[in-house]
Amino acid sequence: QVQLVESGGGSVQAGGSLRLSCVVSGYGYSTHYMGWFRQAPGKEREGVAAIGSDDSWRYADSVKGRFTISQDKDDTKNTLYLQMTNLKPEDTGMYFCAATFQYLFAPSRLLPTAYHHWGQGTQVTVSS
Repeated sequence: QVQLVESGGGSVQAGGSLRLSCVVSGYGYSTHYMGWFRQAPGKEREGVAAIGSDDSWRYADSVKGRFTISQDKDDTKNTLYLQMTNLKPEDTGMYFCAATFQYLFAPSRLLPTAYHHWGQGTQVTVSS
């Protein structure tokens, strides 16, 4: 069974930085895409950044130049990272990592509905 476990959330002031991690385990072959998504209270879940097995990446316009997605792979697990800098209050929300074993065309790589496996989330709070 695929498991995703996030860590690294917290509370920071605007302009600060956080690094999120997500360990993906429990499968016998590599995921095709992994992504970070966030959900603020009362809002829909939105894609933040995604990375493919070939290290191709895609970012939401709102985080370009501030967030960096990366991954490490070994025989038993993938670890997904999201380095977040120059954080803004509007970045506040629950951050989820997700994975899929299916190929995704570029327009769908930041769509939550394209991903089948999800972590429980980690809270990020940015104060002004």
